[in-house]
Amino acid sequence: MNMIMFMLISTLLLSTALTLLNLWLTEITPNSEKLSPYECGFDPLGSARLPFSIRFFLVAILFLLFDLEIALLLPLPWATQLNHPTTTLTLTSSILLLLTLGLIYEWAQGGLEWAE
Repeated sequence: MNMIMFMLISTLLLSTALTLLNLWLTEITPNSEKLSPYECGFDPLGSARLPFSIRFFLVAILFLLFDLEIALLLPLPWATQLNHPTTTLTLTSSILLLLTLGLIYEWAQGGLEWAE
């Protein structure tokens, strides 16, 4: 029971501290840009059919790929209890190596550069 109470109290204190820190550090100064319905930099009165850069999709796909990597690596701490943890370590290392090589390839090809 002590561990559960400790976790609940520490979670409550941490979330309260982070919320108060956020309220203390943020600047609440409204200006015309913040008060406009579109804060993303697009002209709200212009055409809604603007060309969309494919680089946004590339960043989204990279985010999903690395998010799936975390999902694949999540059971790793429990896998150390298996009879052969070296197999799990080998498979985990191969997944990380494959993702790292893919990222290096994209970086070398200039796929992550925003300026043309």
